[in-house]
Amino acid sequence: MSGEERLKDFAARNFQKKITKVNERIYHFLGYGHSNAIAIIGNASVILVDTLDSDEYAGDMKRELGKITEKPVRTIIFTHGHPDHRGGSGAFRDTAEEIIAFAPQRPALKYYDRLESVLNKRGKFQHGYGLTDEEAICQGIGIREGKETGHGKYDFLSPTTVYNQKSVERTIDGVKMKLVSAVGETDDQIFIWFEDDRVICTGDNYYGCWPNLYAIRGTQYRDIAAWIDALDEILTYPAVALLPGHTKPLIGRELIREQVGTFRDAIEYVLTQTLDCMNQGLSMSETAEAVKLPEGFAEKEYLGEFYGTVEWAVKSIYTGYLGWFDGNPANLLPVSDSEYRAALLEAIDRKRLTEVIERSFERENYQLALQLLELTDDKESKKRALLGRAKQVTSANARHYLIASAKS
Repeated sequence: MSGEERLKDFAARNFQKKITKVNERIYHFLGYGHSNAIAIIGNASVILVDTLDSDEYAGDMKRELGKITEKPVRTIIFTHGHPDHRGGSGAFRDTAEEIIAFAPQRPALKYYDRLESVLNKRGKFQHGYGLTDEEAICQGIGIREGKETGHGKYDFLSPTTVYNQKSVERTIDGVKMKLVSAVGETDDQIFIWFEDDRVICTGDNYYGCWPNLYAIRGTQYRDIAAWIDALDEILTYPAVALLPGHTKPLIGRELIREQVGTFRDAIEYVLTQTLDCMNQGLSMSETAEAVKLPEGFAEKEYLGEFYGTVEWAVKSIYTGYLGWFDGNPANLLPVSDSEYRAALLEAIDRKRLTEVIERSFERENYQLALQLLELTDDKESKKRALLGRAKQVTSANARHYLIASAKS
């Protein structure tokens, strides 16, 4: 199958609406929004872990929850601050009394707000905002957000309780729980352990495909070593059910150990192999070419590149540990891109360049065509290359960015 076909197949098999009854009081909602939500029924109320991404999607879930119990949602716990996990919280403003979140373990870089324009543009491209359903297919780890499919808007409730500790133990409406700060995909990420039920909610530190160890919308370096530590900590709990913030729940102790353990080991493999290549003096592009998931990892669908990619992770690790300079003196004080392109064009026979580009199209090597087209002003051919490349990739984020760039 092409990358596009594989992504469609993955979405069709993994994001169908499903309510999983974990036990008599815990229910996992999949496919009701871009993210998942978990309802825990207490003595007189419901505790909700995350709230989906839009008010209408959350309203749909609320109606389904009403068929399970008449008890109101009094407590909301956010696993982290991403809007796709908080955007539906407004649907519960009539009953919610406490909204719990954790503060980031490290603050955002000062003046990050000065990047608002470029971050918004790149975020729009990554998530496929403004694309049609056919163009976008899904968002890699879930269905498209409600605000993009005509199912409402973000409607946030602000946290009323914000913790700064490493862990907090609470009993809320008869439900005993431990909330643990666990830096990974975000610096405010937490997991929640329900000891009496042997159930763990992991937020976005685990989901069933290759994670965004780097987000192409632009983020601070995500500490991958800390993410591995968080997975190690999660695996110390004797959970019989693991409920992620995206993709399917894992039911059964052995399945959790095998799948989350392999997920953890694959991330560590990419980290250590990247560092080893860097230590050998390889450039970023050489390292990205060298570090691939071995067969034992690559064959597993839950490590498939439907969201993040190994290549992006490698490049993020490279810059996160060594910065932009790859050690090659030719790259230390380079001429401008425009001067370099002009010199290349002067050295290259333009007719020959056109022939090589066209042959790349014929061979469906759209990536090479796209890079060679950087030497030209041929916007129509660039669009053709972008759309051709989009059909080849499995990553929803990459697909969105390529199509959005073609349309911009």
